[in-house]
Amino acid sequence: MSAEYNLCIIKPNKSAFSETFIQAHIDRLAGHKKVLYGGAFPVYDSEDKTLIKSKLGLLSYLIQKKIFRRKNIRVRTNALKNYLLNNKIDIVFAEYGMVGASVTDACKLAKVPLIIHFHGADVYHRETVASYAALYQSAFKYASAFIAVSADMAETLKQMGAPADKIYNASCGVDTNAFPLLDISASKNNFLFVGRFVEKKSPLSLVRAFKIVTEKLNDARLWMVGAGPLFDATKSLIHELGLEDKITLTGVQKPAEIRKLMKQMRAFVQHSVKAKNGDKEGTPLTVLEASSSGLPVVSTRHSGIKEAVIENKTGFLTDEYDINGMAQKMISLAESPQLAIKMGEEGHEHMVNNYDINLRIELLDSIIKKSIGNN
Repeated sequence: MSAEYNLCIIKPNKSAFSETFIQAHIDRLAGHKKVLYGGAFPVYDSEDKTLIKSKLGLLSYLIQKKIFRRKNIRVRTNALKNYLLNNKIDIVFAEYGMVGASVTDACKLAKVPLIIHFHGADVYHRETVASYAALYQSAFKYASAFIAVSADMAETLKQMGAPADKIYNASCGVDTNAFPLLDISASKNNFLFVGRFVEKKSPLSLVRAFKIVTEKLNDARLWMVGAGPLFDATKSLIHELGLEDKITLTGVQKPAEIRKLMKQMRAFVQHSVKAKNGDKEGTPLTVLEASSSGLPVVSTRHSGIKEAVIENKTGFLTDEYDINGMAQKMISLAESPQLAIKMGEEGHEHMVNNYDINLRIELLDSIIKKSIGNN
């Protein structure tokens, strides 16, 4: 089958700095693409026009959503069904489980196949999964394919009721050309974290681990890139531990600035954990980008990280909340530049062979074509 098909990608947010993996799908997947967004259910097209055309329909939708908090709203479902039919959409590719579950009925009505790409919280966050339980079951019956981003997630989807023969393990890919192998031979004892300051990335655990590192290595430095609900708590802990001159909080940075920072680093560090609400990582793109760049990774035995980082070969992994264990692994890399270089080179090769964005897009394109062909 040629790529002469109409693909509708549906995403929750118009834009989000941490969702570059969705933009990669929009930019790279084959087919003639239309993009919709607007929360768990798409309300707007790429020109910011509402799918619900009448004022009365919009009013009805807003009342049902805001006041009655309904998830299944007929006027909204019909608007999407009409959009899919009017634009001759051959297949819908939904980013996140909540989105896929919410649009299942519209796809059914339009007789359009559906692929749902899960990412993390949509599988692990207990409250989210519970609130969409009925819609998930309907989606599991209808959708043609489900994309998981780790072996752990694929197993969880099976336990939730998704048909095993429709589940594909395909984490987000990394552009290995944009993140080429760096020469870290002259790097100082600099460490980098990039990500949202949220519980599942446990920035406070990382700061505590780094405090131990500085007690052994006075010249060690840590850059923490990103923002989020735990940013202020992280800043306070840094002050409490007297680390203001050793840890730099940069805020959100553009990809080009992050790549510039990577050139100065010895290793990438991230202390991912299971949050109290059940939320977990999928496979963090920042880990893939760091590994592609030739930075060894120090992280935890958590979700897709266990696949992305080959333990003791491309980096070191510790148990969740093993603060001292993480510190000791960071010290090992600080004290042995040659070990860091070797692990970084192995990591780059692992990314090129197994996580390159082109490999991922080829797989997703094949799943899309198969789903259209089976419809």
